[in-house]
Amino acid sequence: MYIYRDRRETRTGMYGIKGEAEERHIERESENNSVCDFLFVRMGMNMATQNDREREIKKLEEEDDDDDDKAVDYFYKLPGDCIANIISFTSPCDACRFSLVSPAFRSAAESNSVWERFLPPDCYSIISRSPSPLPLLSCLSKKDLYFSLCDFPLFIDDGKKSFSLEKWSGKKCYMISARDLLIVWGDTSRYWRWIPLPDARFPEVAELIAVCWFEIRGKLDVRMLSPLTTYAAYLVFKSTTSAYGFEHLPVETTFGFVGGETSKRNVYLDAERRRRQRYPTLPRRLGRNYRSTILDSRSCVPEGNENGTYPKERKDGWLEIELGDFYCGGDGQDGELEMSVLEVKRGNWKGGFIFEGIEIRPKGV
Repeated sequence: MYIYRDRRETRTGMYGIKGEAEERHIERESENNSVCDFLFVRMGMNMATQNDREREIKKLEEEDDDDDDKAVDYFYKLPGDCIANIISFTSPCDACRFSLVSPAFRSAAESNSVWERFLPPDCYSIISRSPSPLPLLSCLSKKDLYFSLCDFPLFIDDGKKSFSLEKWSGKKCYMISARDLLIVWGDTSRYWRWIPLPDARFPEVAELIAVCWFEIRGKLDVRMLSPLTTYAAYLVFKSTTSAYGFEHLPVETTFGFVGGETSKRNVYLDAERRRRQRYPTLPRRLGRNYRSTILDSRSCVPEGNENGTYPKERKDGWLEIELGDFYCGGDGQDGELEMSVLEVKRGNWKGGFIFEGIEIRPKGV
C-alpha cells in the first residue's frame, strides 16, 4: 500500500505538473490573443485614421480645384483690354504662348495695344529714316510690324545702315555697311574695290585686293541702342579662295566710348586657322630655311584664351567675329561708340578679304 500510494502520489504529482503547464500555455495563448486583438484594433484605428486623412486631403484638393476654377472663371470675366494690358507687361515670347490658351487670350495677345509695348519707343522715328516707310505703317498691324522688323532688316540713312529687332526681346539691332565706315585706302582702287554680291545685305561690299596697312573704323550714337542691354559688335565678312596674309597674324579690335573705356581683344580673321592648329602639316621636300621660316611664323602667334577669337558662320552664310562688348545703361547716357579693326604693326601684305559691315546687337544672340 505504501508503495502504491507513493506511485499514486507520484503519478498525481506528474499529472499536476502537466496540468499547470497546460494552464500556463492557455494563459500565454490568451495573452497572445489579447495582444493580437490589441494590434488589430490599433491597425484598424490607424487604417481608419489614414482613410480619414485621405478623405480630408481629397476634400481639400477638391476645394482647391474649385478655388482654381473660380479664379480662372474670374480671370475669364476680365475685360479684354485688361487681359491685354497684363500681357503687355510680359515679353513677345510670352504673348505668343498666351495666344494658345483660349480664343479670348488670343484676341488679347494679338491686339495692337500689346505689340505697341513691345516695339521700341522711337521705332516710328527710326522707320521715318527709311526710303519707303509708308507701307510698313499703313498696311501692317503692330504684331506684323514687329515680326517684319525681326525677319526683314529695314534700310535707313540712305541705305547705309540697317535696323532690325531681336525676336525674343524686341531689342534694337543695327548693321553699319562698309560704305558707312572708315576704311583706310578704301577709295583707292589699287587696294580696295567695291562690288555687288547677291547674298549681301547692302547693294555693295568692299573687297580687299592688297594692303599692308589694314584699318577699319566706325561710330554709332549710343542713344540709338536699347537701354539696360549688353551689346556686342561683330565684323561680318568673307574670305576668297585666294585670301592671304591673315593666316598666323591676329588683328586688334576695340569697341567702346570715344575717348573712354573700351573693350580690346585680338582675333583671327582666318577661318581655317583652328583646323590647321589641330592638324598641323608641313609641305614635303622643304629646305631647311623655308621650314624654319614657317615654324618661326607659327611661334609668333600669341597663346591664351581662344574663346571668341575665331570666326563663326552666320545663318546667312557669311562669317562673323566679335570685336568687343558694351553695356548700355540708358538714363540719359550720351556719346558715341567707336569700333575698330587694325593690323598695322607687322606690315605684311594681306588680300582676299570681303567686308560687308559691322553689326551691333545684344550680346549672346
